[in-house]
Amino acid sequence: MNPNRIVPALACAALCCALAACSKPQPPEKERPVEPQATQLRDAIQQPLDKAKSAQDTVDQGAQQTRDAIEAAGG
Repeated sequence: MNPNRIVPALACAALCCALAACSKPQPPEKERPVEPQATQLRDAIQQPLDKAKSAQDTVDQGAQQTRDAIEAAGG
């Protein structure tokens, strides 16, 4: 064989081997589904709101009692 033909033939053979060695990547395994956290987040937001509403109800009751006492006293 002619040396000028050997180099391209070897390069072509090496390229074919490299391409054959490459395989299609495997798809990643399915991750386990994420556990719902919406209820935890909702509860974390709702708890201080409920506490504030309870405090507001207490303040409103006290204000109403004060108004009733003023009216009863002839105010």
